Amino acid sequence: MARIAPLTPPYEADVEQALRKWMPPGVAREPLALFRLLQHSPELASRMRVLGAGVLAHGELPALDREIVIARVTARCGCRYEWGVHAAVFASEVGLTAAQVEATVTGGSTHPAWSGRQRALIVAVDELHDTATVSADAWAALAEHYPASQLLEFLVLAGWYRTIAYVANGVGLEEETWAAPYPGR
Repeated sequence: MARIAPLTPPYEADVEQALRKWMPPGVAREPLALFRLLQHSPELASRMRVLGAGVLAHGELPALDREIVIARVTARCGCRYEWGVHAAVFASEVGLTAAQVEATVTGGSTHPAWSGRQRALIVAVDELHDTATVSADAWAALAEHYPASQLLEFLVLAGWYRTIAYVANGVGLEEETWAAPYPGR
């Protein structure tokens, strides 16, 4: 059970409106538990939504690369909640294979599922996770594939999803019932 329970319906009108802003248009499912949790602090939720929507839907990184970064960051943080949401909703949509999805949790950068560009992402995410920086070699490998604007976006994206992992793990947020199962269960 979460240390802070996500809000449940019926919602106040302002909460309902705020929650709908988090969800893509036309999605019939209940707003994510993470969004309902954040609504305990409407001002914080409002500020977080802008950056979250920006890195998820309006970035320059290719969608496939974005999802590899998100899956690897959340896997390295042990954030089953966010990893499961992205694996269920976005993985197949952006072209991640089942082997790649699993490798974000169980494989290293040399896993045969990864291309050279994808290996560079995995190495950089792992270095950021372990040291809060990216080595010169890892940066050079990334820079072979991405311009400066995408390199900056990569750093913000990785940091953003580490923040989300801190929130979800910190409160003990339970996985969505429809989320992808975390490998190794």
